[in-house]
Amino acid sequence: MSAPPRHGSLAWLAVPALLLFGAFGVVPLVGVLVLSFTSWDGLGDIHFTGLESWAAVLADPGLPHALWVTFLVMAVSWLVQTPASILLGVFLAGHQRYRAVLSVVYFVPLLLSSAAIAITYKALLDPNFGLGAGLGLEILAQDWLGEPALAFGVVIFVVSWQFIPFHSLIYQGGARQIPRSMYEAAELDGAGRIRKFFSITLPQLKYTIVTSSTLMVVGSLTFFDLIFVLTAGGPGDATRVLALDMYKRGFQANLMGPASVIAVILVLVGLALALLLRRLGGGTGSDSRLEGA
Repeated sequence: MSAPPRHGSLAWLAVPALLLFGAFGVVPLVGVLVLSFTSWDGLGDIHFTGLESWAAVLADPGLPHALWVTFLVMAVSWLVQTPASILLGVFLAGHQRYRAVLSVVYFVPLLLSSAAIAITYKALLDPNFGLGAGLGLEILAQDWLGEPALAFGVVIFVVSWQFIPFHSLIYQGGARQIPRSMYEAAELDGAGRIRKFFSITLPQLKYTIVTSSTLMVVGSLTFFDLIFVLTAGGPGDATRVLALDMYKRGFQANLMGPASVIAVILVLVGLALALLLRRLGGGTGSDSRLEGA
């Protein structure tokens, strides 16, 4: 009898994916890295200037502020989205019929364009013609996008409103993989819903939390269209994140070299955060999900 084929013989199936990743991932990244050592206005000739663009960006006092705002948006949005996503995901993991309908309703914001969402909220929050003025509610009729603290809060709220459904779906899938027998054993010991949530559900969602947090944190580095339409980085530079700073340098000031430097910084920060979260999560993908069993 012939020996069964080894798994290595199927490695060629990954070739199309590797080719696409190389063409649309590696090649553009290398191109941006090369552009970071040049001077280019986007139309004329490209001139290599060595570390001139790097020195200009790193010496710019606006870079630390943009980096701080980026990390602040990242941290606060994570603190808002993660608990809400876990609770919604676990709730929607039930098997009642109405929960399937709610799953579809909660997922709707993710299907909408970020630019369209920003335009809608900008109109609703207009102090003169928005929702507050229309309903005569003074608490809503204020300059939401004209005050730094309020504008930052609006950005966090809109980002969370749009992306909580996606992470809820991740947690919903993770919660449904937890064996029912674990809950039955806890019920025999007299554990209530809160005790089961903290003693069984959360520990079993450990790797799901790491995955969701990685997507959430790294994804927050690319927030651009929503913030650009909603606040354009203002008031002042209160919501000017690195991605928006990159756009303004590259496509408004026609400084493709410095813009490419910021793009490389974003990639390095994203890789560092992804590796850090993986390390903090502990274990590998081959570890058992049933660490509490």
